[in-house]
Amino acid sequence: MDHEPLSPTAAEPEPPVAANAATSTAPLLLSASLSTKSGSQESPLRGVLLGPEGIHPVARWLIYLAMAWVVLQVEGWLVVSLRSDQGVLWWRMTIEASLMLAAILPGFVMARIESRPFGDFGLPARRAFGRNFWAGSLWGIASLSVLMLALRLTGSFEFGALGLHGARIWKFAAFYVLLFLFAAFFEDFLMRGYSQWVLSQEMNFWPAAALLSAAFGYIHSGNPGESKTGLAAAALIGFFFCLTLRRTGDLWWAVGFHMAWDWGESYLYSVPDSGALLPGHLLKSSLHGPDWLTGGSVGPEGSYLVFVVIGALWVLFDRAYPEVKYGVK
Repeated sequence: MDHEPLSPTAAEPEPPVAANAATSTAPLLLSASLSTKSGSQESPLRGVLLGPEGIHPVARWLIYLAMAWVVLQVEGWLVVSLRSDQGVLWWRMTIEASLMLAAILPGFVMARIESRPFGDFGLPARRAFGRNFWAGSLWGIASLSVLMLALRLTGSFEFGALGLHGARIWKFAAFYVLLFLFAAFFEDFLMRGYSQWVLSQEMNFWPAAALLSAAFGYIHSGNPGESKTGLAAAALIGFFFCLTLRRTGDLWWAVGFHMAWDWGESYLYSVPDSGALLPGHLLKSSLHGPDWLTGGSVGPEGSYLVFVVIGALWVLFDRAYPEVKYGVK
């Protein structure tokens, strides 16, 4: 599925150390607490959670998810009093920020447990909002524009008149950039950050990517107006994001693409995004035609044409980024 990696250039940082070698001694902080003995008898949990190299990867993943759940519960308790004082959009921003922190903060704890930099999990600070992020953003808005143009040519999409005027155009544009940046950080780190890194040690990169991408599609089933087509598209775009991680070495490209795609749907083209049509969008646009073409209540992500776009993205990205830079097996 991947080309053989080329020799690293001077301009590109070294990829992370191979996962199976890098974690041979990492989880010792937790393994010690699970190896309690009564006389000569070991704890029954030891055989389930521990292996010769410490905590099993799946057990470490479950620890990460448990911490994320705890953080989310604490955040929910802290922000519930703000609900009555916020409008719909600011409450949505609060929720997305809470989800982002619930996914990322446990990653810093796991970095201490794994005895490695947090950046190894896909978000190195030295590359923050750098070339990969802006390249991904450009690919994201361009690919969505191709999809919307195709829908326009079929007569299924109308741009309509402007729905915002004056300073409100820029106000809502900036608001949605931040909102969807939070959403991208949450979803991409939860599914392709620490989770991808640790599960790759148990089942290699692509099986872990397939599992997590299926889960990524499934979690969208709670969105209002979703469909089976939309869930399949979400899973496939998640799998494509795994390819971008594999080839760029980090999640910044995927975060940029994810943010730009969602921003383009909800704000620029003003169509439903995974079943949600948000207020404060730029255009009074409309979709009309059969659901298989327009996506129906899901929006363009539920259109059959999105699968053509995803396939083209995979081929083009594979050629534009041939080198494997993500250092797991």
